[in-house]
Amino acid sequence: MTKKADKKPAEKKMLTVKLVKSVNSTRSTHRATVIGLGLRRMNSVSTLEDTPAVRGMINKVSYLVKVQ
Repeated sequence: MTKKADKKPAEKKMLTVKLVKSVNSTRSTHRATVIGLGLRRMNSVSTLEDTPAVRGMINKVSYLVKVQ
């Protein structure tokens, strides 16, 4: 029998997102997207896995958030 090669788990790329603008007077779908990103109030920070879904959410509310 041959040994399987020891594979290290691939490190997941992470994004840090900060809410820099208030969600007051924004569309309800944009408010829901901000909540979906895990952001609650101004200057709150959330660290998320870098996936196409998260990138799309960030793109949708790019005027409210800052990626660090």
